[in-house]
Amino acid sequence: MEDLNKSVEQLKNLVSKTKLKVPIIKFQNELKDYEDLMNDPIFWSDVAKAQEISKKQSVLKKTIDFWTLLDDKIIEIIELIELDDSSLIPDIKKQFDEVNKNFLEAKRELEFNGVYDNNDVILRILAGAGGTDAQDWAGMLLRMYIRYCESHDIKTAILDESPGDEAGIKSVTMSLSGGSYLYGKLRGEHGVHRLVRLSPFNADSLRQTSFARVEIMPKIDQSTDLEIDEKDLKIDVYRSGGKGGQSVNTTDSAVRITHIPTNIVVAIQNERSQLQNKETAMTILRSKLAALATEQHKEKISELRGPNEEAAWGNQIRNYVLHPYKMVKDLRSSYETSDTDAVLDGKLDEFITAYLESTKQ
Repeated sequence: MEDLNKSVEQLKNLVSKTKLKVPIIKFQNELKDYEDLMNDPIFWSDVAKAQEISKKQSVLKKTIDFWTLLDDKIIEIIELIELDDSSLIPDIKKQFDEVNKNFLEAKRELEFNGVYDNNDVILRILAGAGGTDAQDWAGMLLRMYIRYCESHDIKTAILDESPGDEAGIKSVTMSLSGGSYLYGKLRGEHGVHRLVRLSPFNADSLRQTSFARVEIMPKIDQSTDLEIDEKDLKIDVYRSGGKGGQSVNTTDSAVRITHIPTNIVVAIQNERSQLQNKETAMTILRSKLAALATEQHKEKISELRGPNEEAAWGNQIRNYVLHPYKMVKDLRSSYETSDTDAVLDGKLDEFITAYLESTKQ
């Protein structure tokens, strides 16, 4: 009980110091502004904008409520400790661990001040060098991120997918939504991921190195958030294949948009409607350009250079080694673990936290 009491006192002191830096009044003023907008009779006339404001209002209210009620939760734990009942220790430890975990997460969220940090995410995975093994690796990464999202109540939706020739996927584009500061938390996953293992597609079971590129982009729905000159776009419409075999259920609804200055190409054919495919493609294009602008520290889209990072040796941000030993290591934060199964099953919090901590130095 003494150790637990000491831990609670340390948390109480840390919370007191941290709350001095929490701009509660600023948050409350912003919340009032959002609520005034939401009470306007014409608020829902622009559905996309209304949804964006509603999300910001919800996140802000959750933040205010947490910091306002945090002291009360700690006092409740202290009062339970003062009862000096050993039978309560398991429940007290459980409450303390939950409050401490939520506090550390909320404290970290105070540091998210990037333009797009609170945006939803467009996640794209592309198989790189390594043939069938690389396509299988891309499929494994897709499963890893889906499992991560499931454990954090993040909604996922496949926007476009190209299956592999024998296994896995050549590429996939997915929308992630529902989490607070989603782009801020996941932006560190952007980059080339390298896998080393005994190949299941090789008759001699030789060790194989495979690569896949993960792109993390802030979802930009509104064209007003990012101005793109129409003359910089080349839009092609082509035939979209459907289920049922060659030439079955095909329509001229697939859309390919090329951003000429950066040579970024986005092709979407999942929807039956050409208009829907175009809107989805434009959302992805805006998201890619926003991520590129952040990465290259540019304010104008016209100043951007096209991405040139190849999913191959020398560009990786993280190594996943399954043979001859087991190790996952992030090359930027130097965080590593031997529990490869847990990582591939979506346990990424330690890697995400380590990367965010390393960028503060």
